[in-house]
Amino acid sequence: MALNYIWSGFFLVGFLAAVLQWLFLGDTDIFKRIIDGTFETARMGVMDIALPLAGVMTLWLGIMNIGEKAGIVGWLAKVIAPFFSRIFPEIPKDHPATGHMVMNFSANLLGLDNAATPFGLKAMESLQTLNPNKDEATNAQIMFLVLHTSGLTLIPLAIMAQRSILGAADPSDIFIPCMIATYVATVVGIITVSIKQRINLLNSVVLSWLGGMTAAIVAMIWYFTQYLTKQEIELVSKVVSNLVLISVIAIFIIGALRKKVNVYDAFIEGAKGGIQTSITVIPYLVGMLVAISVIRNAGVFNFVMSGFNWFFANLGINTDFVPALPTAMMKPLSGSGSKAMMIDAMNTYGVDSFVGRLACVFQGSADTTFYIVALYFGSVGIRKTRYAITAGLIADLAGVITAVFVAYVFFH
Repeated sequence: MALNYIWSGFFLVGFLAAVLQWLFLGDTDIFKRIIDGTFETARMGVMDIALPLAGVMTLWLGIMNIGEKAGIVGWLAKVIAPFFSRIFPEIPKDHPATGHMVMNFSANLLGLDNAATPFGLKAMESLQTLNPNKDEATNAQIMFLVLHTSGLTLIPLAIMAQRSILGAADPSDIFIPCMIATYVATVVGIITVSIKQRINLLNSVVLSWLGGMTAAIVAMIWYFTQYLTKQEIELVSKVVSNLVLISVIAIFIIGALRKKVNVYDAFIEGAKGGIQTSITVIPYLVGMLVAISVIRNAGVFNFVMSGFNWFFANLGINTDFVPALPTAMMKPLSGSGSKAMMIDAMNTYGVDSFVGRLACVFQGSADTTFYIVALYFGSVGIRKTRYAITAGLIADLAGVITAVFVAYVFFH
């Protein structure tokens, strides 16, 4: 029901904003921009997202099936089972969904979006087998989605690469702020959903896992900043991310061959679901992306930015961060849209400016909540999202607030 009101609200607010601009500002092109945007976004949703996704899905679902036949996905599930059994109490022990979620989170940590999406969709499909009410999200599905939308990424490689392209003096200077912001968003997401689901996080297993992850991230930050140059950080990030990915494929194949699995047949068996999954999500994807484009092309963001600037200025708060907010506002709605906002901020204010850097931290602090809801829940036919969007947006907000504070500390 929440998604129903949000989706309708995007169109109605966009329409109202367009009418007001036509009547009071004399903007006679506003309606054409909105309609052109809907056609272009609908085309993009199918041609630039769904169809390319079919190829990626076909590849990685095939690879995932090899890993399952080899028993490696199950082994990973057993390793992390003590932690997952606490935050996903409804998932039975040794259920394949645990292994699929581990693969998804691992790919996200390394910033491997193309690999993370197939793993995530497979995880959602596995969780759906436990769902007694197929059109309503379960507690486990909500927890998984919120963890995914919080966007925990250790190495924001794509953002650093974009900064390098635009001539940043130090492309990797946003590395630590991004890591801090996305980690806070993830922890807040876990706490938010746990409170709603009455999950007790104050136990030794959960605290030890969270404490261990926190220590590992702090240690990595310390090592990177103390022993590596900026160029070496970028090189290590690029090499490690892609090395891990090809290693996963090699390990899956070797493990399957040792078990005398017909690797090629296993790949084909798993890959068959790729195209069907991509076709299934097209209506959900196009519907959400078009609604977002209406808001964007109606100029709603400009009005909101003006309101924020007035509000914070009257509170006596430094407003230097406000010009970067369009990236933060767009991020839950559209990954490509927020990337465009980030690049625009760097081009407008300077790639090494406070606004340019903060926009990059916003981009790395969370993931595209509405897009992920449409894609992941749509892939299994879930229409009733319950509090998934609310919890995801709370995690996003925590990431945004943290990003602002961290940026003031590092860059202001």
